Amino acid sequence: MASFIARRAFTSSARRFASGPDAGLKAETKRNPELAILGGVMVLALGGAGLYFGSSPTKSTSEASVGIAKEGMPWETGATEGKYRYHPGGDANQDPRDAPSAVNVVVIPDVNLPKHLHDKYNKWGKDGY
Repeated sequence: MASFIARRAFTSSARRFASGPDAGLKAETKRNPELAILGGVMVLALGGAGLYFGSSPTKSTSEASVGIAKEGMPWETGATEGKYRYHPGGDANQDPRDAPSAVNVVVIPDVNLPKHLHDKYNKWGKDGY
């Protein structure tokens, strides 16, 4: 079995190299001339996509630069809560505000819970939240 595989592999590669590298390509081009047009279209499409994504890559997030206030870092102001400060709208003439938390907060109104459960689980408006 091994000799059959080796013999078959060596004879096919010898025949392939003996016929010349362009013989199969020229024969296929004469048989199917639309492949040349299709190949050109594919080269243009892939080249255009490469040019587009190479010059302006896509972004995963839509971030906007925000003007940070002078001494807006928490360690510069001595703040105990760790809040950054920024100028609203990037206008340095306006008073700096505390930046919102990075944690998303969702308030669900009209929840009917008993008083003891509401006090236990509702953290909205309490210190540190």
